[in-house]
Amino acid sequence: MHTPQAAPRTSEAPTALKKTLTTPLLYFFILGDVLGAGVYVLVGQVAADAGGAVWAPLLVALCLALLTAASYAELVTKYPRAGGASHYATLAYGPFAGFLAGFCMLAAGVVSVGALARGFGGDYLSEFVTLPVVLVTIVFLAALALLNARGISESTRANAVATVIEVGGLLLVIGLGAWIVLRGDGDVGRLTDLGTPSKGPAAAVLSGAVLAYYSFVGFETSVNVAEETRDPRRAYPRALFGALVTAGAVYVLVGAAAAAAVPTGKLAESSGPLLEVVRAAGGVPTEVFSAIALVAVANGALLTGIMSSRLAYGMARDGLLPNFLTKVLPGRRTPWAAITTTTALSLLLALTGDVSTLASTLVLLLLVVFFLVNTSVLVLRREVTDHDHFRAPSVVPVLGAASCVLLATQIESEVWLKGLVVLAVGVVLGLVAAVRLRRAR
Repeated sequence: MHTPQAAPRTSEAPTALKKTLTTPLLYFFILGDVLGAGVYVLVGQVAADAGGAVWAPLLVALCLALLTAASYAELVTKYPRAGGASHYATLAYGPFAGFLAGFCMLAAGVVSVGALARGFGGDYLSEFVTLPVVLVTIVFLAALALLNARGISESTRANAVATVIEVGGLLLVIGLGAWIVLRGDGDVGRLTDLGTPSKGPAAAVLSGAVLAYYSFVGFETSVNVAEETRDPRRAYPRALFGALVTAGAVYVLVGAAAAAAVPTGKLAESSGPLLEVVRAAGGVPTEVFSAIALVAVANGALLTGIMSSRLAYGMARDGLLPNFLTKVLPGRRTPWAAITTTTALSLLLALTGDVSTLASTLVLLLLVVFFLVNTSVLVLRREVTDHDHFRAPSVVPVLGAASCVLLATQIESEVWLKGLVVLAVGVVLGLVAAVRLRRAR
């Protein structure tokens, strides 16, 4: 096993990044990342897998996400620097594992953009215009690529506005669902309907939790702002756990509202499941909510596309991916080659898979990353730092790693085949990169 590298002397190490993020700012940053577009698209798919008790897989997914979040909290406060899972895996296991973690994060981002592009062309958009999903997907991804190439100077402000709109849409669904039940048109009995004709309750919850897990991802990207956080030892765990619990509460209420207001079969068949709640309630123009949902989907796809292209650019700059990906626009200094490549891959995935399959593929890739993070915590316990940091009980990373294995067993064989192809590419590129780095040294 690779010998862990010496821990950096964080308290003395100079940094070029200004520490401006307070606990509340970090909380809203993480909440905005987590409260994304997934729940707008996937509630129906979760209902198809689990039955009317949509809240149950969402609650299980939250608990499993909190296990891995605790491992991130320990590593971020122990090594408060940008780099994330790739950095932690490199410290624990060496550069090959670090590359694999970074590659899986990159692939997950590409898959996520593909899933959101597919979701954008569904029932929400059809409230305004009916167009072929293929055409919408191509135009949508092309527009995102152009925005990405233009630059991200206004991205923080735009994301803040979009996050407020997204949260408003989810709160509206909760309120409308409650109104439908109170006026006697809903059925709260569906909230205890767990399981499907082909799956028992336990299998249904786990299968639904795989998809529901997609709604909670996003917290892992917050590690990259650790260097810019004031007193990350205290701020990061509070902001991380607070944001995840808040998102979990909103999701569970949204799932309960949707299931109580709309028959399970109708929910499962819709590519715009929350729109069905608005239709059932009446009083709110469906176009208004569809616009909110489209903003959520577009914002999630744009932010993920920015992350993916910058990650690809960074890995290429470090010699881990082909040098072509380091090319930038002369004036804007944005990585056009990385943007073009990641967008093309997202388009290919969007045109060859449905939202459910793409979401499950993303979860599979992130489970590899989260498994490496959880086990890295245990390996790096041998290192002692010169500063205090958050420390999770030893059983937590063990359970976190076990949860990754458990969720992986619930993923369909079709998704595994796609995931294994991606992982095989990552292994080959990782071996090539490791050889190149060894020769360079």
